[in-house]
Amino acid sequence: MKKILYILLAMTVLSCSKKNEEISSDSIYNISSKWQKQDGNAITFSDFKGKVIVTAMIFTSCKTACPRLTAEMRAISEKVGKTNPEDISFVLISIDPETDTPEVMKAYLAVNRFDDKKWTFIRSNEADTRELANIMAVKYKEISPIEFSHSNIITVYSKKGTLAFQQAGLDTDDNAIVKEIRKQIEL
Repeated sequence: MKKILYILLAMTVLSCSKKNEEISSDSIYNISSKWQKQDGNAITFSDFKGKVIVTAMIFTSCKTACPRLTAEMRAISEKVGKTNPEDISFVLISIDPETDTPEVMKAYLAVNRFDDKKWTFIRSNEADTRELANIMAVKYKEISPIEFSHSNIITVYSKKGTLAFQQAGLDTDDNAIVKEIRKQIEL
């Protein structure tokens, strides 16, 4: 009986210590802003804790760079291969929260045939979006009510929420980013 109690106590301590692991000061999990997902539910970056996060900032009404950036994200996902959704999340982040409502984001994911288990589309208010863009080194500027000029950056965060890899540009060789994602999943 004592042995069983010791085992249960050890399991409890170990499970609690995993949940309370210290977060690095440069972790994206420290961002306290609230975001809204494509299903309308609220989310924070700490909700991704324990997953590799692959992100890109886009807007759904974009007709030039964003479709290409989205296609790159898809190609990267396909090259990484089948993964457990508990290990990775591909996150699209809207830079146009006024237009990109949950319904629009959900439709965008559906049109692009992105699986809701592995793909998340989020939006927040202008201040929180700007803060995140600055953290991610993404620059964007509204040039008309329906058009933005913006950086095209894909960012990979480790399971601890720290920057692991960043790649700028469109139609670039994605082998390095795929390799980094696989490495981060294994850690």
